[in-house]
Amino acid sequence: MAPEDQPGLRDGLPIREWYAAPERPKPIRDRYAKLERLRDIEVPAYAYSFDPSDDLASAMSKLGEEDEGPHVRIAGRLLSLRDMGKSAFAHLGDRSGRLQVYLRRDELTETEHEIRKLLDLGDWIGVEGPLFRTRTGEVTVRVQKLALLAKSMRPLPMGKTEVTEEGETIVHSGFSDVESRYRQRYADLAVNPDVRDVFLTRARITSTLRALLDAEGYVEVETPILQPLYGGAFARPFTTHHHALDRALYLRIADELYLKRLIVGQLDRVYEISKNFRNEGIDRTHNPEFTMLELYRAYADYQTMMDTAEHLVTETALAVLGRLEIEYSGHTVSLARPWRRIAFYDAIENFAGFDARTADTEELRRRVRAAGRSDAGELGRTKLLDVVFSNWVEPELVNPTIIFDYPIEMSPLAKPKRGDPELAERFEVIVAGSELVNAFSELNDPIDQWDRFAQQATARAAGDAEAQILDEDYVRALEYGLPPTGGLGMGVDRLVMLLTDKPTIREVILYPILRDDEST
Repeated sequence: MAPEDQPGLRDGLPIREWYAAPERPKPIRDRYAKLERLRDIEVPAYAYSFDPSDDLASAMSKLGEEDEGPHVRIAGRLLSLRDMGKSAFAHLGDRSGRLQVYLRRDELTETEHEIRKLLDLGDWIGVEGPLFRTRTGEVTVRVQKLALLAKSMRPLPMGKTEVTEEGETIVHSGFSDVESRYRQRYADLAVNPDVRDVFLTRARITSTLRALLDAEGYVEVETPILQPLYGGAFARPFTTHHHALDRALYLRIADELYLKRLIVGQLDRVYEISKNFRNEGIDRTHNPEFTMLELYRAYADYQTMMDTAEHLVTETALAVLGRLEIEYSGHTVSLARPWRRIAFYDAIENFAGFDARTADTEELRRRVRAAGRSDAGELGRTKLLDVVFSNWVEPELVNPTIIFDYPIEMSPLAKPKRGDPELAERFEVIVAGSELVNAFSELNDPIDQWDRFAQQATARAAGDAEAQILDEDYVRALEYGLPPTGGLGMGVDRLVMLLTDKPTIREVILYPILRDDEST
């Protein structure tokens, strides 16, 4: 067994020797030396707990207009330090903001003074003392008690560190390497307040969606992530094996079929904000693991869902941003209602310049091939229509636009359009060139549904790996009776992208799926 393969070793060394080894960067060796010094003076480098009285923003607000204020007990990460020998100024940070602290030699115990000398940027500390205002007007805590909560053994990946003329160390920006930011999100969040703001905004978006639906009488439910059959979308699944049952199971690609079963069971308004998984490529708007809001409402149709989509997006924007005009990817986007509504084939004629409904498959294939798709000869009519729409229509739609009445063959779970059975009562909301919402008047005829599944099976046998599979239990549920139902799916990640002006889905997912790190 090679030394580096022995259990408990790091790069062939015991862990303490690893930190002190000459090949380690000097900042790591220096921090380890301070850790050893803390052990010598019997100061725990990693505390069990600390009980702050306030977060930093609320502590700061307690001073008001006075020059001196109440006693506070706060904690945070050390973001800056200006050591002047017998005293020091520092800034702590937490998710609420920054707050300055002032440490004087004569107000600390011998042990606390020694701790102060052993501090590094990135350490977590707790302090206690009264608030006061400095001569420059900055709210500050005069530290009377100091505790080390966690020693940082690795310097944070600060994009730029500035030491001012007064000796203060200040952090600017964060990672310069985007891939490293995603792989080390913990460090990204620590050094980039704007990244923290994105994910705090994301939390407000999801809580607002829940509140809006709860107020409308919807019930939040949970459906299986591991499923014996997958369905509800055109996608390849991730497959796993359950050893005790000796059977294949699939990570869900959508919640739809399970949620509609609940409508059959007389839960007449349901929703789920869920993780879905699709075994597909990674690009600006796609991650194999993503978050969807799906909702279903008995006695409704796709017209009702159009109003619901507008309501959810506009009210969430107002709650989170306080406005309906936003900037996204260099565009000014107005979310104000009512949104433009245009039929699927009309949109293609308007933006692509031809009648796709009367065009035969070969004409569609010729146009798709001319647009650069080398696999056009392998695509069926349904996929060709999808490519035409994606290439010629979606990029032209900046403000929210409801595209409705899709071809029936593109919508195996939607009801036929009243008066035109070649179309489906389905719509999508496109914003800034990307799909945000997909919704139907849900198909509730079990015989028609069986036929649609059969058509999908034929497509699957012909090589379409994303075609939906026959779910006999779902058809059985429809045989018990699904009332008229409207359904809607919204990409939560894409809504967060829109409301935070982020150009890629990886900026709004804490831990996106990435390719192997070839730098390690």
